[in-house]
Amino acid sequence: MRLALATTSLLLVAGGVAACSSGGGSDGDGGPDAAAVGDTLAAALASGDFGDVPLADGTAEDVAADYTEVVEGMGDVEPVVYAGEAEESADTATVPLAWSWPVAGDEWSYSTEATLTRSGDDWQVTWSRDLVEPHLKKATVLDITPIGGGRGPIIGADGFALVTDRPVVRFGIDRSQVPTARAGESARRLAELVDIDPAPYAKQVEAAGDKAYVEAIVFRQAEVPGEVSRGVERIPGALAIQDEIPLAPTREFAAPILGTVGAVTAEMIEEDPETYQVGDVAGLSGLQARYDDQLQGTDGAVVNAVAPDGTERELHRIEGLPGTALELTLDERLQSAAERELAGVGPSSALVAIRPSTGAILAAANGPGTDGYNVATYGQAAPGSTFKTVSSLALLRAGLRPDSTVACTSSIIVDGKRFENYDDYPSGGIGQIPLRTAVANSCNTAFIAQAGKLGKGDLAGAAATLGLGVDHDLGFPAYFGEVPAPRSETEAAADLIGQGTVLASPMAMATVMASIQSGQTVVPRLVKSVEVAVPDDVEPLARAEAEALRSMLRGVVTSGSGVGLLDVPGQPVIAKTGTAEFSRNGKTLLHAWMVAAQGDLAVAVFVDEGTSGSGTAGPILEAFLRAAG
Repeated sequence: MRLALATTSLLLVAGGVAACSSGGGSDGDGGPDAAAVGDTLAAALASGDFGDVPLADGTAEDVAADYTEVVEGMGDVEPVVYAGEAEESADTATVPLAWSWPVAGDEWSYSTEATLTRSGDDWQVTWSRDLVEPHLKKATVLDITPIGGGRGPIIGADGFALVTDRPVVRFGIDRSQVPTARAGESARRLAELVDIDPAPYAKQVEAAGDKAYVEAIVFRQAEVPGEVSRGVERIPGALAIQDEIPLAPTREFAAPILGTVGAVTAEMIEEDPETYQVGDVAGLSGLQARYDDQLQGTDGAVVNAVAPDGTERELHRIEGLPGTALELTLDERLQSAAERELAGVGPSSALVAIRPSTGAILAAANGPGTDGYNVATYGQAAPGSTFKTVSSLALLRAGLRPDSTVACTSSIIVDGKRFENYDDYPSGGIGQIPLRTAVANSCNTAFIAQAGKLGKGDLAGAAATLGLGVDHDLGFPAYFGEVPAPRSETEAAADLIGQGTVLASPMAMATVMASIQSGQTVVPRLVKSVEVAVPDDVEPLARAEAEALRSMLRGVVTSGSGVGLLDVPGQPVIAKTGTAEFSRNGKTLLHAWMVAAQGDLAVAVFVDEGTSGSGTAGPILEAFLRAAG
């Protein structure tokens, strides 16, 4: 947690003395002035310098050392001290002292009383530790300990706590329980047991103080290996500590998006020294980092009087304040289902599910092949034939209808570049066919042959209507894709089939399907506090256009490349498959895509390297729809 204990001392300076005078001059009969001595003492208690204080016994150095021992446990927290009006008798006087310590954003205030004795023409202070705090005894000291305010949770759909305090076990070496000469050996044994690098951990343990606890690793409570639980007991000084820290349901759960929490880095401290200090815990990546100020709790503190035997007496407590929850639209059940379906996929992969009626992102899952990269909402790849959803809208606006006849040839040449259909394109689909059949079978040549019907910006305009290619600040890393103006006829032809310079993320393609399913432009949303809206310059999706698109995409399932989804239980499924060629290490490979919508759910599946949309992405999408039903 971010500590809120350190502060700058607020010393009030009047005439060079850091205290509030209770009077001035003599006591009225020409004798010594007890009030002035009280002011001097107050200034010394605030500064720690007793050189000007007249003392009844002991030296200023001795008293300063004793005072330092008393307040050392308060760290950087410094007091403000005021002297009140002195009450005098013939040989003694008392001066009330008002103390105020800034503790955890609040004030700890109390009073003590100084006893002065007359020595000739002077008043002298009798030093004792209860001048600092009335409950302190001869050998008792003050100590302040932070109380963690607690990090705010991350809440998902239906109020489910996606990230909240969950039980963990910390394993480390307690230097107080192992002789110095054996500390390194214990560290190496523990490191080998928990499978971390022994050399640097041993070095860290050997360099630590005699009472330090040096952590080696933290396990979720349910994931502690049995050999670790058994083995730690046989290592001198090894200690397992039960604790709770903010965690998602599983280690993998939406990890690239949610991000991590941990000890602040040296770079963070250097960039923002007023916010972060060594030992602070903060969001390091993802939403945890972006919303750290909101999620970060404010630490409280407890001040104790500590006796030599370690006995503590609580003097003051300020409870920590938890951070504010971050509310997301993620659905724990659907996110988990998506991650299960991607778990066995070797190449980089992602699945995004959106609720068309609201734009809520219900799942944004990344497969293990992404190596922690957020492909789901920020990946950039050619969408292949899934982009024919957009091209179809552009052609509808150019005057075509689902039953309009288009020419599907085995190949077509544009400005010297030959375009063909995919290898197993059905031979019966060649010829003069309705546009709906060209969509169902995903005929590349039929779409490319219609390029002359589109004007400048028509394709990009259709994409914007379906939520692709228009940037929004959604409060998290999101790539909406792009449909740049083509630089050649060849590029314009390639764009129509989702290649060329067209790019999209899985989130963007799920948004396209959500817009078609809902009949209006959808803007996805994940962070509930971030307002989103469709830009005014985006052409709305007409009702007839949406109905035509849904009709053609239903044909993909009933008689085309998405027939594998035909028997999915529930409402009718609309879908589109796609592959996109790309080169890597001198090889031509295929991105595999499939997008679909059913009821109030729109889904996009992407696999970086596959054989076909229906064969690689299709089974993942089908399994997810069945799990979601």
